[in-house]
Amino acid sequence: MAEACVFCRIARGETDTEILHATEDLVVFRDIRPQAPVHLLIVPRRHIRSVNDCSPEDTAVLGHLFHAAAEMARRVGIEKSGYRLFVNVERGGGQVIFHLHMHLLGGWKR
Repeated sequence: MAEACVFCRIARGETDTEILHATEDLVVFRDIRPQAPVHLLIVPRRHIRSVNDCSPEDTAVLGHLFHAAAEMARRVGIEKSGYRLFVNVERGGGQVIFHLHMHLLGGWKR
């Protein structure tokens, strides 16, 4: 499954996706269908199908997702104006790509 997963391919550098931030555990890149002026995806490198498939061993990487979100919000200048983080879980929750990922949205003028 991970070989064909688009997010695994992006994390392995097999696409022309611009990586905005990368660590040993995760990558960050722009959503190709943005729902806000800033719409980034924060994706663990290790294939985890969804939140439902997380194990205790994933605790550290899940924390790293939140740390990366705060760092990216600072980098793009929306840390003070605010932003939204969310994770879709399974089809009924709006998950389309079955590789755990966090959305960071912001940049609205209010």
